[in-house]
Amino acid sequence: MLVSSQEVKDLPNIKSAIKRVRVTETRTKRNAMQKSALRTAVKKAKKAIEENSNSAQEQLIKAIKAIDKAAAKNLIHKNTAARKKSRLTKAFNAAAANK
Repeated sequence: MLVSSQEVKDLPNIKSAIKRVRVTETRTKRNAMQKSALRTAVKKAKKAIEENSNSAQEQLIKAIKAIDKAAAKNLIHKNTAARKKSRLTKAFNAAAANK
């Protein structure tokens, strides 16, 4: 867990504060993983839409679901989620119209 002597020096002395450091590290890692998964889902959806693939609608649904989950867990702001979903849907509809 602790890597360098600098981290040992910065570690708090109070038991509850030490626990807060541990909990914060865990949550930061979890948030980073979830945000990464969100970005991956959005990228896959964008790629499928650009290529006019048959799985574009499937990928769009997965991306929207991931965006909604991220917004529910406060990983991203609800307005950001709405904007991302709107742009993805708009791109999908434009691609479907040109098919």
